[in-house]
Amino acid sequence: MNQTKAVVLEQPEQLVISRLALDAAGELDVVVDIDWSGISTGTERLLWAGRMPAFPGMGYPLVPGYESVGTVVQAGKASGLEEGDCVFVPGAKCFGDVRGLFGGAAQRVVLPGARALQIDRGHGENGVLLALAATAYHVTSGVPAIQPDLIIGHGVLGRMLARIAVLHGGNPVVWETNAERRSGGHGYEVVDPSTDNKRNYKSICDVSGDCNILDLLISRMAPSGEIILAGFYDEPLSFIFPPAFMREARIRIAAQWQHADLIAVRELSESGHLSLDGLITHRSPADDASTAYRTAFSDPRCLKMILDWRDA
Repeated sequence: MNQTKAVVLEQPEQLVISRLALDAAGELDVVVDIDWSGISTGTERLLWAGRMPAFPGMGYPLVPGYESVGTVVQAGKASGLEEGDCVFVPGAKCFGDVRGLFGGAAQRVVLPGARALQIDRGHGENGVLLALAATAYHVTSGVPAIQPDLIIGHGVLGRMLARIAVLHGGNPVVWETNAERRSGGHGYEVVDPSTDNKRNYKSICDVSGDCNILDLLISRMAPSGEIILAGFYDEPLSFIFPPAFMREARIRIAAQWQHADLIAVRELSESGHLSLDGLITHRSPADDASTAYRTAFSDPRCLKMILDWRDA
């Protein structure tokens, strides 16, 4: 099979399932049949809306997706993997002239074996969540002393951050403005920010993507506290200087997870220490991807939408 079905964003808000040619696999590569792929409500929402800032590989048409799980059906001699291995796929660039940003939302992909992470098949569909778990883990690299004590947003990433903080002995508070998303806290408190008057948070992690939130967060931080920007922001961020000056505020950006973060959360999950349960709320056949993407981006009850490629 030298072709595949794939989700293609032809233009902003124009999404189709297309049949694309696949690049040939080499000795370092694996061919993976995808079982499930996740829809990101962060970066993929920006791609969908046409608001993604200038970014390497950006442009249309493109295949989105960086949260996929599947089975190796062909393994190059130097790929480091074998046929039958279950793997997490963080995306692929194998569609010829169609951009792979990030390239995981397809029925079949070709990628270097070094990029595919072997995982326990028992993960099932939850395996797609390893990318967000790794993103959350990357914020603090699992260091107990620097876990956030305030997290902004109770989507999947916010929940992962809170679960990891609790795992390392933390007691975080999570702010969530949407009442429908305040349930599901396990070992931590989720509150309406308007009811929280605390002003001495030492480490505040924002995953809301709100470009206008810095002044509010600075007003709630302890002296010499830190704000970690772990969302993705499509507009310039700014803040009023004197309050930040008086607090000697530190602002840090947590970028994309690294391979070591992915390995760390795989081990935490497979050892039973980090639960990935209860985060996938919606599922859709891959052939109904257009409807699935719209639901993922518009329904506040949808924490994580996944596409099922097994019968595509």
